[in-house]
Amino acid sequence: MNAKDLSLRLQKAAEFVPQDARLADIGSDHAYLPVALILQNRISYGIAGEVVEGPYKSAKKQVAKNGLENKIDVRLADGLEAVELADEVSAITICGMGGVLIRDILQRGKEKNRLSGKERLILQPNVGERQLRQWLVNEKYTITDEAIIEENNKIYEIIVADKYSEVLDYSAKELLFGPHLLIEKSPVFIEKWQHKLNKSKKILTSLHQSDQDVTEKIQEVALEIEWIKEVLADAGK
Repeated sequence: MNAKDLSLRLQKAAEFVPQDARLADIGSDHAYLPVALILQNRISYGIAGEVVEGPYKSAKKQVAKNGLENKIDVRLADGLEAVELADEVSAITICGMGGVLIRDILQRGKEKNRLSGKERLILQPNVGERQLRQWLVNEKYTITDEAIIEENNKIYEIIVADKYSEVLDYSAKELLFGPHLLIEKSPVFIEKWQHKLNKSKKILTSLHQSDQDVTEKIQEVALEIEWIKEVLADAGK
């Protein structure tokens, strides 16, 4: 197995894992990511955490097949309960889940003292990126990097966060679009938000036709549409 065996989104997430990191991959799905990174000599140690018995057994098989039982621990646990502070983890990857679920995993991990604050967080939410960024900001993380890719007609964002002594302040617009993605405005970013603009316009039309009091929701969607139009217009300059 090597990096070419990883999906594009996992390859991109792997790029943000620091050299020689001690990695915890939560929701590891066959342990593909830690196995590939060990085989590339990119990480020194890995934890593959799975909450479901089937994927846990698949991860154990993958690790054993590559003879890496002494380098990767496969653990059956809920979220960050797979990690102990004694593991001295320096990077955590959580990929392929909704942003709200990733946020909740991190929140429970914090409450149960599974996060030291020294770990780099490499997060790949399928949806709910804004809510995840908001949690990171609330917990005094700096969003140090981001990426956006398209794979199999789906668009994925990757959010990288570290804790520094100096805390940055992000605007509501930056939390929606991503502070780094907003600067780069890549073709995939433009594609995502053009699609979102069309969807939001349809939602706004439906809200105006509603017989319920949805004034607040109308204002929220209208503001989002305004922001998207501004960002797309700026990208077209």
